[in-house]
Amino acid sequence: MTDDTRTALRKRITMDPAVLVGKPVIRGMRISVAQIVEAVAAGVPQSELVQLLDDYPGLEPEDIQAALLYAAELVAAERVYPVAMTA
Repeated sequence: MTDDTRTALRKRITMDPAVLVGKPVIRGMRISVAQIVEAVAAGVPQSELVQLLDDYPGLEPEDIQAALLYAAELVAAERVYPVAMTA
């Protein structure tokens, strides 16, 4: 994926305290990144994702790609620190 594509996809994810209490959403709509990622994680078939696009006329295939990129980058930036185990 090119840097330009990543930048364009990142712009589709917005956060506004007035929309879903500031959760990351798709282009200001009330469709959260979490909703899309959970649907994909739950194994929603491609045909049902297409239905999701039909149910939300403003939603575009690139929005689903943007939600997955957002989630991937969030996990990639996560830091894990070793914790000493005490008996």
